[in-house]
Amino acid sequence: MGRVTVRRRVLRVREGDSSYRPDTLAAEEPMEIRVGGRPLTVTMRTPGDDFDLAVGFLVSEGVVHSADEVAGIRYCAGATADGGNTYNVVDVGLAPGVAAPDASLERNFYTTSSCGLCGKASLDAVRTTAAWSVAEDPLRIGTDVLSALPDRLRAAQRVFDSTGGLHAAGLFSAEGELLCLREDVGRHNAVDKVVGHALRSGLLPLRESVLMVSGRASFELVQKAVMAGIPLLAAVSAPSSLAVDLAAESGLTLVGFLRGASMNVYTGDERLRPLPVA
Repeated sequence: MGRVTVRRRVLRVREGDSSYRPDTLAAEEPMEIRVGGRPLTVTMRTPGDDFDLAVGFLVSEGVVHSADEVAGIRYCAGATADGGNTYNVVDVGLAPGVAAPDASLERNFYTTSSCGLCGKASLDAVRTTAAWSVAEDPLRIGTDVLSALPDRLRAAQRVFDSTGGLHAAGLFSAEGELLCLREDVGRHNAVDKVVGHALRSGLLPLRESVLMVSGRASFELVQKAVMAGIPLLAAVSAPSSLAVDLAAESGLTLVGFLRGASMNVYTGDERLRPLPVA
């Protein structure tokens, strides 16, 4: 298995004094996702929870929706010329009767850890491929519960403490209980790992749940929340305009700049308790 962190020698300069010392970095390695032996995409990720990442990606693409649609997941042996296993190639086998990904999804370029699925999908594509509607989700949540989530997310970030270089995605209940947390150099990968864990545990759709992310709320993250049936996405930073558009069209509650008791609610404020004043 790949390492989550690596050590490198660095020159540290502090107030005019300098010294060489070891530093801990978040690992970043490519991972190729195959479906039925056929290459689909490559993403740059932090090793760990790779099977969750692979199937979470397939949920986001609308390929699978439940654990029984996945026949098996494995690392590909002989991934190198000498027959070694890099643990950087994951093959997902689909159950009989489950359609393989559309050929248009195949990507001959890699997905960087910063941009998500660059240029991916229009609003119409997401609306027509989502297996569940989040608009009717009965979630109601207190603003006091939301306010506590960033600190709870940060407290659970083990690798971030040693590197300072990872994004986190946490799945919470309506009562603020942390159900699952994943870290990765890519914020979209961290979300896919959470969704993949939920699929493999038979929990999709993720009704009455909250997805909390450590960075900004991009279009891709809103898309992934909608595809997993998550009714509320909260971020510590800003959303993009397209993220707000997709959230509004899908009926998802989108919260940005969630920092302590302060937050901006861009869509779906009817889910908050107490209800906002006019």
